[in-house]
Amino acid sequence: MHSCLIIDDENRSIETLSKIILTYCENQLEILGIANNIEEAYPLILSKKPDIVFLDIEMPFGSGFDLLERFDSINFQVIFTTGFDQYAITAIKFSALDYLLKPINIQEVKDAVEKAIKNIATNNITNNFKILLESLKMPKNTSNKIPLPVLNGLELVQIDQIVYCEADEDYTHVFLKDGTKKVVTKSIKDFEEHLTSYGFFRIHHSFLVNKTYIKKYTKGEGGTVMTELDVEIPVSRRRKVEFLQWLNEI
Repeated sequence: MHSCLIIDDENRSIETLSKIILTYCENQLEILGIANNIEEAYPLILSKKPDIVFLDIEMPFGSGFDLLERFDSINFQVIFTTGFDQYAITAIKFSALDYLLKPINIQEVKDAVEKAIKNIATNNITNNFKILLESLKMPKNTSNKIPLPVLNGLELVQIDQIVYCEADEDYTHVFLKDGTKKVVTKSIKDFEEHLTSYGFFRIHHSFLVNKTYIKKYTKGEGGTVMTELDVEIPVSRRRKVEFLQWLNEI
């Protein structure tokens, strides 16, 4: 049995989430307490030492992000709860963290709890929070940029300057229009989720390409594409049909 806290300023949301946990996660989670703001939440987390914290983003007297900044290291899983804020959600997703969108859905709670429990023993999440918090400090008008957690810090790169991404186990090599390469401490799956809406396609399990920089497709079992950097990239056979349909879209 794992422990959790619920941090939210809306009593209705607390009641809804509590009922879902007690009904559908009763063999997984024990609720140790609740708090309505970050001033109550900080000492509660320190004293109760929960495994999981359900954390509302927007609260009076400080946001959920303000609360996290008080910790030098974070040794508990966080599941954010939030109304629709696309800027914050994009940052959360790219940081490989989880969130529940209000009104809270039963299945999404169950899925988030399962994921958090799996991560408790295996995932050091302090670095994920650093990436998230640094991303959120960036002005919202830089939303056409992407924060890249590189080996020595964080770099902000224009999305339209990315030609393609190549997987390297838990890292990703990001190749830019000017020919430079960034080694990023994120998986290519994270990039796929974030960049698909910007005209990128996962043509192979190891490659994600920007349509803007594809200058040629060559037929074959899967085929290949030639990028503007004159790099030839394979297209997997199982993704060929979907890729060609996508490539022909105007």
